[in-house]
Amino acid sequence: MSIQQIHTKEELEQYIGQPGKKLLFKHSTTCPISAKANEEFQAYAQHSDTPAAVVHVIEDRPVSNQIAEDLGIKHESPQIFLLEDSEVRWNTSHWKITQKAIKEAVEQ
Repeated sequence: MSIQQIHTKEELEQYIGQPGKKLLFKHSTTCPISAKANEEFQAYAQHSDTPAAVVHVIEDRPVSNQIAEDLGIKHESPQIFLLEDSEVRWNTSHWKITQKAIKEAVEQ
């Protein structure tokens, strides 16, 4: 499944509002830890039916800030959320973002 890149608050609202499970990944394009997390996220998403989206935190700062506000979870980067309907079911950050961790969260 392809990964949607979110650039606007409207796209974010639309994505979060979709029914069912979905992944949302906050990626810093300048951070080596985030680069590694992004590899894990991409590898998982390519072989999954779970919708997945990414926000580049530097390029799309207002959207990144909106995520922290809407979901009520302190901003970190890299950071991943598993949403079900509009609720956060799981989130983690930094080195804990692995294919295995994402898979386990989605399958719970």
